[in-house]
Amino acid sequence: MACSIARATDLFGDAWTALIMRDVLTGVGRFDDLAHDLGISRKVLAARLARLVEEGVLSKERYQERPPREHYRATEKGEELYPVLLALMRWGDRWCAGTDGAPARVHHLTCGRDTTPVTACAHCGDPLTVHNTTQLPGPGGHTGPGTRVLGPLLASRAPE
Repeated sequence: MACSIARATDLFGDAWTALIMRDVLTGVGRFDDLAHDLGISRKVLAARLARLVEEGVLSKERYQERPPREHYRATEKGEELYPVLLALMRWGDRWCAGTDGAPARVHHLTCGRDTTPVTACAHCGDPLTVHNTTQLPGPGGHTGPGTRVLGPLLASRAPE
């Protein structure tokens, strides 16, 4: 599909994968710890971890020889998912947290303050919203499954 969101959600579109990445990026990397924390079946966890390793999102590193045990670490590709998870966290904190409030805080180590993740323009720093942005066709875009209506819409916005 000629859509980066569709391609990404093919790998990360289920809740278990997002939660595995949340745990690994937060410092939980051992198989047994992941299984215990998430309450996920070992079979499902093994399958998700194998796919994440195969896709280069996680690496598996041995930390014990007898018996052999490994832990999982995010690769550079995996670390770049962190802003995506922060965006989901921000949305969940706003719309799903309930009266108890957010279950976790984001603390910025550089300035020493708790913060709220914001998606901002790389050029001017302004927050990006649905009201101050538009999508234009990119070099890899084409009309096909999943973009039969969207493709022509984006093409109609292209500057002449």
